Amino acid sequence: MTPLSYADDVVASFGEAVWRAGDIALRYFNVGRRTSAAVFHKEGGSPVTEADHLVDAFLKTRLEEIFPEAGWLSEETEDSRERLRRRDVLVVDPIDGTRAFSLGEKTWAVAAALVRDGRPVMGIVHAPALGQTYVGVRGAGARLNGAPIHVSSRAAVDAGSRVGAPIFLAEELRLAGLHFSLQPRVPSLAMRIAYVASGALDAGFASENSNDWDIAAADLILEEAGGLLASFDGRPLVYNRAETRHGVLAAAPARIYPQVNDALRRAFGYSKS
Repeated sequence: MTPLSYADDVVASFGEAVWRAGDIALRYFNVGRRTSAAVFHKEGGSPVTEADHLVDAFLKTRLEEIFPEAGWLSEETEDSRERLRRRDVLVVDPIDGTRAFSLGEKTWAVAAALVRDGRPVMGIVHAPALGQTYVGVRGAGARLNGAPIHVSSRAAVDAGSRVGAPIFLAEELRLAGLHFSLQPRVPSLAMRIAYVASGALDAGFASENSNDWDIAAADLILEEAGGLLASFDGRPLVYNRAETRHGVLAAAPARIYPQVNDALRRAFGYSKS
């Protein structure tokens, strides 16, 4: 694949597909009220709705038309190891933040990425209820609603830094000596990372239950905006492995990531070496 740019038709087609998927979800979304979609529960109790399945089916059909050689990995499609033989794979979360969607909260998103050789080269996090669309193209920067975005310019995490994290993880980080202002919960992990990319958050954290589909698109958006999403080793994440689950993650501007990672390692008992 040659390097992509925002002027390429394939980028526009990818974006249009995700926009249309968002419109499908919106038909079942009610602000402040429960969704009109049927709600089911997976093994373990997490919800999935009729809208999740409809968006998933639409994106699988449309994106495979655009990228016929790519494999497929989605939260709502039974996984096939056949994807591991492909250099390119489409990684999709039809509705990231399904619980929020089902209860009428606006912070949910359609997330889709094209991953090549284990790293995303194009990613979109589209939050239709908020009117926000984050896009990243490798080597071409990150955008929010068409305008370039960049991570926070903070030189260090301090008491005034805006951080998004699960409450239990925030408590562990504070015990490890990291001081910050914990922001209101962001139900969608993809959106939490995208907020770091746009500078709306100075850093963000995720517990050890995220999968490729939750983070691949937002990972690229963050990287192109000047940030890093990584686990304890501080290395960029690898996608389209046999195991899709990731451990505890931190998202931050590259300049302050070492401070954030150091606190994360202390919180979980890792040495600096």
